[in-house]
Amino acid sequence: MAKIYVLQHHRVENLGAIADALEGAALAWQYVRVFDGQPVPPSMKGAGGLIVMGGPMGVDQTDRYPWLPDEMRLIEDAMKSNLPVLGVCLGAQILAAVLGAKVDRNPKGKEIGWHPIRLDDSAKHDRLMRDLPETMTPFHWHGDIFDLPPGAVSLASSEKTPCQAFRHGDKAYGFQFHFEVTGEGVAAMAAAFANELNRENIAADRMIAQAAEFTASLEKISDTVFSRWASPIQGT
Repeated sequence: MAKIYVLQHHRVENLGAIADALEGAALAWQYVRVFDGQPVPPSMKGAGGLIVMGGPMGVDQTDRYPWLPDEMRLIEDAMKSNLPVLGVCLGAQILAAVLGAKVDRNPKGKEIGWHPIRLDDSAKHDRLMRDLPETMTPFHWHGDIFDLPPGAVSLASSEKTPCQAFRHGDKAYGFQFHFEVTGEGVAAMAAAFANELNRENIAADRMIAQAAEFTASLEKISDTVFSRWASPIQGT
């Protein structure tokens, strides 16, 4: 079975619930820890899919993070090879940029914490999002937004972010929010990015406490979504 490459940009932003879905599908994965100096693979040869995780950097910071163009080339290779691609938060922004969308600061400010999203009508017939609740409250941590990429289908929005999720083709998905996050993951992010929470006047203890309320209802949803994403790989 071909492994899945997982591009990781910060040690606290890991697969979370995605790992459970991959294990349930009997799929193997390999972290590429770019934050720790590991090189981005030159191609998707021998791999069955690509997951691009979140991180505190911006898509345009290529001088500071020279691996960003390498990730973009790997995404392009995955899409040309018709392999499943999943971008989460920063990963979704990088995917959107590869597809020709503008990525910029959100003029409405940062979206951090537990905020509701609403699925678009197109989600009702989407392979990953069909039969999900019309509204739900996932975790967010982003200050950038992106336009809907050319040729893509919008799947969800929120009050601050017009495009929270999209699909391009049949196998490439971008989620601005964090379906994958666990209670432990929220606490780890709050500790790692405490200065940002202070600047935004967000109470870390309340955000962490809310995880118990919201992750319980999201567990089944995230497992459904990520298991569906993995199904084309499982069938190879």
